[in-house]
Amino acid sequence: ILKGHCLAGVTIRDIDSVFIGPDVHIDVDATIEPCTTLNGTTRIGSGCRIGPYSIIDDSEVGEGTLVYMSRLSEAKLGKKVKVGPFANLRPGTVLENGVKVGNFVEVKKAHLGEGAAASHLTYLGDASIGARTNIGAGTITCNYDGANKHRTQIGDHAFIGSNSALVAPVSIGQGATVGAGSTIAKDVAEHTLAVTRSRQ
Repeated sequence: ILKGHCLAGVTIRDIDSVFIGPDVHIDVDATIEPCTTLNGTTRIGSGCRIGPYSIIDDSEVGEGTLVYMSRLSEAKLGKKVKVGPFANLRPGTVLENGVKVGNFVEVKKAHLGEGAAASHLTYLGDASIGARTNIGAGTITCNYDGANKHRTQIGDHAFIGSNSALVAPVSIGQGATVGAGSTIAKDVAEHTLAVTRSRQ
């Protein structure tokens, strides 16, 4: 299997440490770095760099995407997406073109619009996040109330400050800003600032 991919124009850096399942499809000019495993019906686009130390199951990875030291399962990634290191993309994750999901970010049943960024230390579960929205470090969507899961909706061009807790169900409008350290339990209107802090 590995030899077949190499002959078809795929670069495999270390053939002794890479595993590729029989139903995996990889386009030409992709690079598979050492200690990487590709399973199931995974599809890798041309110009991608996958690994090192990545595991991808039943996922679709668009052209020119980087997946670095990360875990993907039943995820769909657009073109020129950057993932990792140490990101965990769980089933139902959709990342549109140009999205950045950085180190220690977990995403589950969430859709990130084109150019959105969650660069570090974040949990995004059961969420819809608009295009070019920035999610600050330490942000979490509080999607589980102990009995049921709820969704968080965030519009385009929003800015979520670091260390924010978004208590679902909640909606944050287009162009809105959430101040760092806030716990948001009510909807935030478009182009407004929401802050929940004690006075310093």
